Amino acid sequence: MSKVESSVVYGTEDLLTSLCNSVTRVLNVATQSKIHYSAMVQRITKIGLKPDIGCFVLFDGGFAGLVVLNFDGDTAMEIYEKYMLTMGMPKSELATSFTSDEVANILGELMNQIVGDFTGKVRRELQTNITQNQPKMLVLTKQVMLNVDTPLDRPEMRRVSFFTEDNNIFYLELAMDRTEFIKLHDFDVSEVVDPDALLDMQQSKPESAAATGTSSEEDEQAELLKSLGM
Repeated sequence: MSKVESSVVYGTEDLLTSLCNSVTRVLNVATQSKIHYSAMVQRITKIGLKPDIGCFVLFDGGFAGLVVLNFDGDTAMEIYEKYMLTMGMPKSELATSFTSDEVANILGELMNQIVGDFTGKVRRELQTNITQNQPKMLVLTKQVMLNVDTPLDRPEMRRVSFFTEDNNIFYLELAMDRTEFIKLHDFDVSEVVDPDALLDMQQSKPESAAATGTSSEEDEQAELLKSLGM
């Protein structure tokens, strides 16, 4: 068996699993509740937005595709309310309908965090880069099918069911070009530069450190952030 044949291969299902883990990671923290996804995935032929709220985001770069999240009204309200209550908002000040702009804005922001978490993992673990556009969130009364405005030669489409703590369901749909990442040799994930992590680390440094002067390590980090345009 050749070296390439024996190497680790990451395909569509691996990328989908990584994306699903980003969904649960972000929403579990945001809502302080337990959200999980089905162990079974559906292979689908069309991807689209469905009532009551649909959100989509395009990504491009190392590979291209489209991610969609579809919520019914009850699911949207559960996630919105738990997130806002976790943030310290009194229940009396929350929106009372999923058609509220505030609900759509919060779900759009959460999806932005989800895809951001996913693109960060792609950069670190697969050593490639993908960029995303701003998520678009729509309140819908009927299904809207989407075409991916990217050159997908061999599109792969999947749907995964997610379950909230209150047993409400929402769906993730993914369309992307069929691709495989083959590990040619081992590498240390920690060696891959993650600008977001560096920025978080820089911002979390105690003020006392600044008062005692900047160390050579901090200078190097500052130079790196500057070189990254940050």
